[in-house]
Amino acid sequence: MTEMTAVEQAESHLRAHAEAVTVPGAAECLACYMARMLQGYGCDTTLRWAQRFRDLRSPRATGLEERLGRLGGYCDCELFMNGIQLARHQLVRDLATDELEQPSELPDCAGVRPTSTRWCTNWERLVGW
Repeated sequence: MTEMTAVEQAESHLRAHAEAVTVPGAAECLACYMARMLQGYGCDTTLRWAQRFRDLRSPRATGLEERLGRLGGYCDCELFMNGIQLARHQLVRDLATDELEQPSELPDCAGVRPTSTRWCTNWERLVGW
C-alpha cells in the first residue's frame, strides 16, 4: 500500500470539504440552496446548483430543468433574475427612500419537505413569467 503524498492529501481534504459545504440543509428549499450556493460560488451559466440539489434530494424530479426554464431560469442565476424573487414580506424598507429592498443577508429558509424541489415561503414568482 502506498502512502498519499501531501498534494493528494490536500486534494482529498478539499474534495471532502467541497462535498460537505455544497449539501443542502435538511429542510432547505431549492431557492434558498441555490441562492446560498450562488453567493458563495457563483454561476457557471448552467443549472449546476439546481441539478446538484435535485440529484441529492429528489433524483426522480427529472422535469426540474424544464420547469425552471419555463420561469426563465436557464442557468442558476437567471432563475433569480427572471423567475423568482424574495417575497414581499422578506424585503426591508430603506428609510431614506421609503423603497422596499433586498435585505443585506438572506433570511433563514422557511423549510420544505425533504424531497421537495419547490421553494419555501421566502420566495415568490416574478410577475410576467
